[in-house]
Parts: sequence; C-alpha cells; structure tokens
Amino acid sequence: MQYDRLLAVQYAHKWAFHRNPNYADFEEMGGDCTNFVSQCVLAGGGRMDPRPIYGWYYYSLHDRAPAWSGVEAFYRFLTTPHKTGPTAVEIELEQAEPGDVVQLVTAGARFHHAAVIVETSPFPTLENTLVACHSFDSDFRALSTYNIRKLRFLHITAV
Repeated sequence: MQYDRLLAVQYAHKWAFHRNPNYADFEEMGGDCTNFVSQCVLAGGGRMDPRPIYGWYYYSLHDRAPAWSGVEAFYRFLTTPHKTGPTAVEIELEQAEPGDVVQLVTAGARFHHAAVIVETSPFPTLENTLVACHSFDSDFRALSTYNIRKLRFLHITAV
C-alpha cells in the first residue's frame, strides 16, 4: 500500500495544537512528539504491527509498542525490514517530502525530538522546510528555528 502523504500532513495540521482524544498525551511522560508523528504516519495509511516488543502499535496508554512513542525505537522500527507496518530509509534534506519525518538532537547527544515535514520547496533548506510537532506544539515551523546539533530525515517508503 502506498503512503498517502497528503493525509498525513492534513492530520498533522489538524492536531498540531490539540490532542486527539483517541490517544494518550505523553507530554508529562517525556514528550508527545513521537506519539504525534506515529499518529500522522498512521493517518497516511500506516498499518500497525502488533508485535509486543519490536512492533509499532497503540491500543491504549498501557498497551502500545515502544516504537509508538519513543524516538530511537521509532527510528529502529522504521529502518529495520519487516513485513507489517510502515518502513523508511534515512535520506538527506534535499530528498525530503511532506509526510516524511525528521528527528533532532537539540541538547545532549541523543535524538530526542521528532516532527512531521508539512512543507518543502524545490530547493529545500532548513529555512524553507516546515514541520508540525508536539512538545512545543508547532505547525509550519521552520527547521532553522531549532538549535540543531544533529538531525536525520526518514523518508516513508511503504505502509
């Protein structure tokens, strides 16, 4: 099944400043960014992978995979070949498209924040690549406004 980038971006715009009541809010549990990104990818056609430890799913706050809400677990899930659920490859900024995911290091050494790309230009830069995210809720936020130490882009290849 093909990833519907438009649906993922529409979902991101709809919920960037609100919380979908069908999901727990992880803001007080380390941040809601990857939970929000997972919801966007799911809205774009992603299928949940119900494997308890290595899958990607959310049924409730207490019944979810680590990859649903954890930055590193989400990265590992997307970039590891599997039969169910979305997959991604790491790409450069110039290849990013709306609906793709960006993960950032802004403090420390570990990736700790994630956002959905909602707009790019024919010649992407940090100034004209715009994202939506939770945990400092934003929509149409330029990547250049973050204090970036390191970033990685994940191009969703299948759902």
